[in-house]
Amino acid sequence: MTQAAPQIDPITLELVKGAIRSARSEMEALIERTAMSPFIREKKDYFTAIFDERGRMVYGTNLPLAGNLLEGVFKYYPAETMQPGDLYWYNDPYESNGAVQHMPDTVFIAPVFAGQELIGFAQAWGHLWDIGGIMPGSISPDATETFHEGILIPPTRIYKAGVLNEELFRVYTRNSRFPEIMQGDLKAIMASCRLGKSRLEEMVRRFGPETTRGAFEQIMHQSEAAVRQALETKVPDGTYSFRDYLDSDAVTDQPYSVHVEFKKQGGDITMDFTRTDDQARGSVNFIMHESVPKNMYAMYLTSDDPTVLFNDGFTRAFGEVKTRKGSLVQPVFPAALGMRSHTMIRVNAAVFGTLAQAMHGQTSAASPVYVLYYLRSLDRLAGTFNMCIEGLAVGMGARAFADGIDAVYYVAQKNYPIEFAEMEFGVRIEGYRINVDSGGPGRYRGGAGIVRDVRVIADEGILGSRLENVKYPAWGVNGGHGARPGRIIVNPDTPGAYELKPLSDQNKLRKGDLVRVMTSGGGGWGDPLERPAQQVLLDMLDGFISPQSAHDDYGVVLANAGTAVDEAATVALRKSLHRQTKMYHRGRYYDEAEARA
Repeated sequence: MTQAAPQIDPITLELVKGAIRSARSEMEALIERTAMSPFIREKKDYFTAIFDERGRMVYGTNLPLAGNLLEGVFKYYPAETMQPGDLYWYNDPYESNGAVQHMPDTVFIAPVFAGQELIGFAQAWGHLWDIGGIMPGSISPDATETFHEGILIPPTRIYKAGVLNEELFRVYTRNSRFPEIMQGDLKAIMASCRLGKSRLEEMVRRFGPETTRGAFEQIMHQSEAAVRQALETKVPDGTYSFRDYLDSDAVTDQPYSVHVEFKKQGGDITMDFTRTDDQARGSVNFIMHESVPKNMYAMYLTSDDPTVLFNDGFTRAFGEVKTRKGSLVQPVFPAALGMRSHTMIRVNAAVFGTLAQAMHGQTSAASPVYVLYYLRSLDRLAGTFNMCIEGLAVGMGARAFADGIDAVYYVAQKNYPIEFAEMEFGVRIEGYRINVDSGGPGRYRGGAGIVRDVRVIADEGILGSRLENVKYPAWGVNGGHGARPGRIIVNPDTPGAYELKPLSDQNKLRKGDLVRVMTSGGGGWGDPLERPAQQVLLDMLDGFISPQSAHDDYGVVLANAGTAVDEAATVALRKSLHRQTKMYHRGRYYDEAEARA
């Protein structure tokens, strides 16, 4: 345990907590109201946080991928050189040591002073619509180096003592295919930082610098204590290891794997990722800051306590994180990083895999990588680009106490409403429904993915697709079965139908083509033969599973034209189907990959 935190009376501490919660919420609301790009305004791909004067996070959005966002700034701008009115920014994953993991995520940080005394920082980042690179949107399965993915900004002072560096701002926005959208987003994020700065200054005037610092330290101390308590009571001492797989890196068909060994001996906890595969040629590489797996473990173990704030205290409860330079989670510059989420989510699945061993299966099953498609066109006469980037929902892994969540994007982000997509992008959405049988069967069913039918109404288009978990679907746990993979089909149910490569770009489409995106579900939890038969019937009637799955996977015999359960026949069928359950249900591809490993 770190040194004891200064004691602030409970009432004052709660007032400070309320103040930073309110400040962060206001910062998010400002970004949402004023940003211009759909990715930020509608999909909510942004992050805000409050830091202390040493650059430690006091409270941030619950995103495990957030590293030490001040580390890279301090490298170039020591705290003693900062002054009121400064604003720092960057998007360089390498120069920030993975604090930001791909270049569209652009970070702004405002120091907060009481007079000339540094008190803390207000921070915000958002995913920009386009920052240059080989394809509109700046992320492409075709990218093989980071220079293909846009313009790199190392930690830089964009405002000095309240004065904007207009030349730098102009150079950056000039490199976007959508400069007006970029300018609007950048100004929204900068305004969010200024608002956070103002709210922190108000808090310091109210409570004083020393009380504010003491409260910050105690808030982090409370989170650390909560994580340590959860580790002590939920995770027995031992060594637990797990390997999970990505389908490919898009450039080759070679699968890649993430391996973690989690070792706990009393209060000494280490994680070893050195057996993870070498870095990829494609853009699935992930610069994994050491705080990321720590946050993943801590978030899951404290998820049953909503009073625990996400902050630097999460990382203090863990020891060393070992990685290997040149690996998938510690790539060497200039490896491409745009699709880093594919690896990051497999890291999260590997974390769950070790916890399943430690906690005797009382954890969530695996969830798949969210799906995106990029539909682009160019009006050459007008010199304008048109682009639809849509992130699509998948199903989450089943939990030890409930079904997985159906049809959700990642963490706190959202899908586009149909009306918005049609108005903004010039497409027609002709279908939006649950992907039947996509969730892994289990005592608790894996969450279901979705089907989205998108009609091209432009004269032509170029489609990029990001669909993962086709070869290696999300696995089930504690007897639960793995999920079903997704697919992307052009002009389905017609003689000219064809399936797209899941990770691909430069797919040419014509006016009138229909793109059907079917996303995968989450793994199941527990033996599906133990799911109540009436619940299976409701799942079938609601369109989550098919009659065949009800029979084959769940052992339920339907009667009255599929509207009722034949109880006696169901009991007999389930006895005949009884099988030995496994901790993980992974499937043929996993078994082959494990044999190779």
